[in-house]
Amino acid sequence: SGGASLAKGCSCYMRPIIFFSKMDFSQSNLFGYIEDLQELTIIERPVRRSLKTPEEIERLTVDEELSDIERAVYLLSSGQDIQGTSVVANLPVLMRQNPAETLRRVLPKIREVLHVAGVEMQLTAAVSFLTVLQEESVSIHTYSHSFLHIILQNLEHRDAGVSSAWLETLLAVIEALPKETIRHEILNPLVSKAQLSQTLQSRLVSCKIMGKLANKFEAHIIKREILPLVKSLCQDVEYEVRTCMCRQLEHIAQGIGTELTKTVVLPELVELARDEGSSVRLAAFETLVNLLDMFDADDRSQTVLPLVKSFCEKSFKADESILVSLSFHLGKLCNGLYGIFTPEQHLRFLEFYKKLSTLGLQQENGHNDNQLQLQTLEQEKKYVSVRKNCAYNFPAMIVFVDPKNFHLELYSIFFCLCHDPEVPVRYTMAISFYEVAKLLNSGVYTIHKELVTLLQDESLEVLDALVGHLPEILELMTNGGENSGSESKLLSIPDLIPALTTAEQRAATSLKWRTHEKLLQKYACLPHIISSDQIYYRFLHRMLTIILTNNVLPVQKAAARTLCVYLRYNRKQEQRHEVIQKLIEQLGQGKSYWNRLRFLDTCEFIMELFSKSFFCKYFFLPVLELTHDPVANVRMKLCYLLPKVKSTLKIPTDKHLLQQLELCIRKLLCQEKDKDVLTIVKRTVLELDRMEISVDAFQKRFYENDLLDQEKERQEQLLLEMEQLEKGKQQNDGRSTSINDKIFEKKRRDSKTSSVLAKSITLSVPGSSSATSAGKEDKKSKLVRSQSFSTQALHPKYSNIDKCPNKSSATGYTSSVSGMGKSCMLSFSDDSFRTHSSGNSGNAAFPSSSSRNLFNSADQKNGGNKESQSRKMSM
Repeated sequence: SGGASLAKGCSCYMRPIIFFSKMDFSQSNLFGYIEDLQELTIIERPVRRSLKTPEEIERLTVDEELSDIERAVYLLSSGQDIQGTSVVANLPVLMRQNPAETLRRVLPKIREVLHVAGVEMQLTAAVSFLTVLQEESVSIHTYSHSFLHIILQNLEHRDAGVSSAWLETLLAVIEALPKETIRHEILNPLVSKAQLSQTLQSRLVSCKIMGKLANKFEAHIIKREILPLVKSLCQDVEYEVRTCMCRQLEHIAQGIGTELTKTVVLPELVELARDEGSSVRLAAFETLVNLLDMFDADDRSQTVLPLVKSFCEKSFKADESILVSLSFHLGKLCNGLYGIFTPEQHLRFLEFYKKLSTLGLQQENGHNDNQLQLQTLEQEKKYVSVRKNCAYNFPAMIVFVDPKNFHLELYSIFFCLCHDPEVPVRYTMAISFYEVAKLLNSGVYTIHKELVTLLQDESLEVLDALVGHLPEILELMTNGGENSGSESKLLSIPDLIPALTTAEQRAATSLKWRTHEKLLQKYACLPHIISSDQIYYRFLHRMLTIILTNNVLPVQKAAARTLCVYLRYNRKQEQRHEVIQKLIEQLGQGKSYWNRLRFLDTCEFIMELFSKSFFCKYFFLPVLELTHDPVANVRMKLCYLLPKVKSTLKIPTDKHLLQQLELCIRKLLCQEKDKDVLTIVKRTVLELDRMEISVDAFQKRFYENDLLDQEKERQEQLLLEMEQLEKGKQQNDGRSTSINDKIFEKKRRDSKTSSVLAKSITLSVPGSSSATSAGKEDKKSKLVRSQSFSTQALHPKYSNIDKCPNKSSATGYTSSVSGMGKSCMLSFSDDSFRTHSSGNSGNAAFPSSSSRNLFNSADQKNGGNKESQSRKMSM
């Protein structure tokens, strides 16, 4: 194949030589052809180099009869480096299999080899030693006796990466070693290793070890044996050592307690904060911020606060790296010193934060353009980091100024950070948006424009960060916090629906399908946020289009589940029937087998979200029709789904459906020609035979499932009753207005018959009013029943999931219907809709029989009152 590809390549490059009229013999083109041919020869070089000579193969061959221990010893003694590295990497396995022989024969060989080993074997050994410790293959006493000396010997390796790897292993070992072993093996040699006469690397290692030892000994031992070394290293001549020791003071302070920290550590930090080295000052500042909780009010006001103020004043004149660290710790610093701030200092730190939040967005005056160009790239990166840190600290700054003062003090900064030209800043704001919304609570309406802006951001990374908590954000926005009394769900966010549709379309046209999938999953929360009609016209058909046209399977499944959620909470029977018909015709009976596979996925979500009776009424037979599908993959997927399909049946109500299922399985067993499908059919038949079908009455073994299913049925029926009540109200309102108009017109035309008309009016109007009042009494009884269901089965948190479309009516009837609308929804969180049954859900309020014809009541207009009364009695 290599020769064939080479021949094709040569013919491709030599083809221009045949057409002499098109050939350009200029020097540049000639060298171009030669370079192309050289590239072709390079392709085969790795193949030739990878071949081994017989001598090399002989040298790499090992006797197969050797045991694992003998093979390891042989490879460490006479093998090549790569073989020795393999043995070292396999050390934890050898320790698990035969720890005694491994310690006696293999470990001494590893110790010898490590003296002359390369970097790769050293790094592998450090990891293997740590793995042996974590797996506890031997006791800690045996481990310290066998492994600790090897770790200490390689601790000061000339390669910094190797030394760091061994140091990490040692620090992990210190956690498990007993105090006496640490004192004799580590602490005593540490005194000599920390002296100025030792190498720089040795003193740096000593700093990190002392930070680890501070938590292993009592305070008096630390004060007597460790603190003198700490002081000498804090005053080391090398700034790297002072910086390293300064960062370890946090661990040492936690080990020695508050009193010694105040008398020993704090003076050292104050001195280091005034060091000539910028990295030392930076380390001192960060350590001070991390130790704020250990200082009392006097230390904070008299020592820490002056240092912080000087840091902030000098930060713009010093290196920008200090500015980056300062912006990162500013939120923690402001809240840590909050109690000792004067109003003037409080305002000064707030202004400092505002200045950092817009750093680099305006060009400062007094600089030459050439100087700016030289510093632009490096400074711009640091300025972006500063603004990103300000976005990270924004929730902390809201706490600092109090959420009540957000609009006055911080809204302008919030606006700037959400519209920042750099993606990392907007990304950080999108991540922290939910925290900001929670802190603002009832004042969350002030940031709705920024939510729309981030939803329409040009970067999909920003959208992905925002979508993570989108359901919670939208809930806070539409509810307006605890104190909101807004009637309209979209009053606070008028541009929400266009922003959501734009975000979905941008994610769909990108190559980042995971963001699109995540967004579709989160959009399942929209029945909680906006009305049923808005979902139907703006989102539901879009989900169906995605299922039919998208090429990514996870995206299609996410859209299918979200579509089922929308269908579950749709409040108009006509719209529900339309969607069901499209699912069956365009997916279940679609020309593409891919659509028919997605139909089966959709049916799984239907069984999860809807009641058993709903699935059996609309989807049971269309699913069984796919047993005759011409594509084997569709029949195979259907066979996997059949146990779930059978679990939706109830006996004796669905006896005819059970017969249809058994008939389809017999046909599959008799007529199936594909071997793989036939195997799955036989396996499915065995599983179906073991299944038990629930009956209409409650049974203990099916109690929980029946309970959930009847709750779903009740809520599906409540949707139907709500629709009937709304239609009845509209008809009554229309009939009463038309009667009054006709009567008024007759009065105007014929004044002579006014007395007769008056009699007819007095006869007809009271009759109609009495009928209306009787109808209202019947409707009120339904409302009472639906509200009793909601108190039994619905979670109070999401009791206001959806309202009736007619929100402008001032009648008490409309408000009662809206109350029922609030109570008829399932409680859910994020995009997962689960029913929650309360402790009283098993009482006599449940119907004794299954309500099979849930959607027939709306079609049968005649005799509707009788049906509603019979349902009421059964309830």
